Amino acid sequence: MNYQNSTAHTQYQNIKIAQSRGCEEYTYISKFVDLRSDNTLLISTTNISKILNSPKVNAIVNLSRINDIRYINKFFDGVNAKLKNGDIFIACVETFTVRRQKMFINKVPVIRNIYFALEFIFLRACPKIKGLKKIYFAITKGKGRLLSKAEALGRIVCCGFEIVDHQNINGLTYIVTKKIKEPSFDMKPSYSLLYKMPRIGKNGKVIGVYKFRTMHPYAEYLQDYILKLNGYSEIGKPAHDFRITSWGRFMRRYWLDELPQLINVIKGEMGLVGVRPLSTRFLAEYPQDLKEKRLKYKPGCVPPYVALLKQEVKQYIESEKIYLEDKEKHPFSTDINYLFKAFSNIITNKIKSA
Repeated sequence: MNYQNSTAHTQYQNIKIAQSRGCEEYTYISKFVDLRSDNTLLISTTNISKILNSPKVNAIVNLSRINDIRYINKFFDGVNAKLKNGDIFIACVETFTVRRQKMFINKVPVIRNIYFALEFIFLRACPKIKGLKKIYFAITKGKGRLLSKAEALGRIVCCGFEIVDHQNINGLTYIVTKKIKEPSFDMKPSYSLLYKMPRIGKNGKVIGVYKFRTMHPYAEYLQDYILKLNGYSEIGKPAHDFRITSWGRFMRRYWLDELPQLINVIKGEMGLVGVRPLSTRFLAEYPQDLKEKRLKYKPGCVPPYVALLKQEVKQYIESEKIYLEDKEKHPFSTDINYLFKAFSNIITNKIKSA
């Protein structure tokens, strides 16, 4: 059903629909949009044509779960095309964390681990494997997809929206956004365990730094939002970062996610020790003189702050200045010395990766 706000009667229906979700949901949505306005489209659909065929509005509220949309990004693209910059879009998603908490099998030790592992393979891996993808969608029709909060938010951001707020209410996470631009897929999301991050190498050349995935898909689109929300932690990483998976935290704790960088060493793009391979965004925050100096050398798998135990954001820069000064004086022995100190600090747990 298409709940259009074209008449007073329809407006009344819209209010009732929103209220039927519960007082808390209705109150939350009403903070951001006027549900009584002709300019607000309140709808419950997984079919983008119902939105595209509706009258022009400046706010769209979709009460259907993102989990049940067959082509999620195409749906968001359609919503984006319907709105102008500054207009509001509100969606909702059931995260797999909340879903599992509600399931009875979650209370059964051992069995739940087996069940959720098989569920993950079918509902997360199969849709991405060529040959199994058609079987998956033939069975599920694209409904009930497992989604993390990070992926849901990241998909919306990559489709041209900025996150205004999000809140979990009665098992669903409501996401309030506003359109700020046309859809952008400048950062290609990856689902594979091994992936490449674009980083600045020697002489400013962009290289693909290999890592094991520790974050949910589309997490790369949420960097600015996470920093705006929580800032940096005491070790220079985004604080309270919900983009990191449970197995990702384990891998980061023991620095296992960094092992694939040895591929970059073999390819001659990185050294065992060196300055951090930075993104263009992060490199822009460095002083100009240090940027020029660090671009003379290959980045390294083991950055100076691990050896010098300087882990705060400002200390990253300080540690690299010290390292580069030592490197200029003693090129070979400096790397040996820093490598020994770094491994000693990791083994004795003096420094944390995440």
